Amino acid sequence: MKKRISSISAVITLATLFAMPVELVAKEMSGKDLTFDRKLGNCLACHMISGGSQPGNIGPPLIAMKARYPDVADLRAQIHDATVANPNTMMPPFGRHNILSADQIDKITAFIHTL
Repeated sequence: MKKRISSISAVITLATLFAMPVELVAKEMSGKDLTFDRKLGNCLACHMISGGSQPGNIGPPLIAMKARYPDVADLRAQIHDATVANPNTMMPPFGRHNILSADQIDKITAFIHTL
């Protein structure tokens, strides 16, 4: 009986998770999770990132980020809207177009800055 209750609880938990809006699930994700997620940050579509699989090569590899962006606010601004620094960039303006929330951009920025 205990195994059956455990199985039912697992099904209810999964059903609840799938019924939750994407925004709520994404809020609980870490910066690394958001960065690697193909439906949210999707940074791997364009960038090589240590620990990521099937990286793209459109954008620069995300390495030595503290040296490239000593001020974390500059990195955040780049992720929020890269078109400010380069109007011809291929990088989507994640913040300006509300692709990601401010909290998600903060988490991604914190993770990327550690690379």
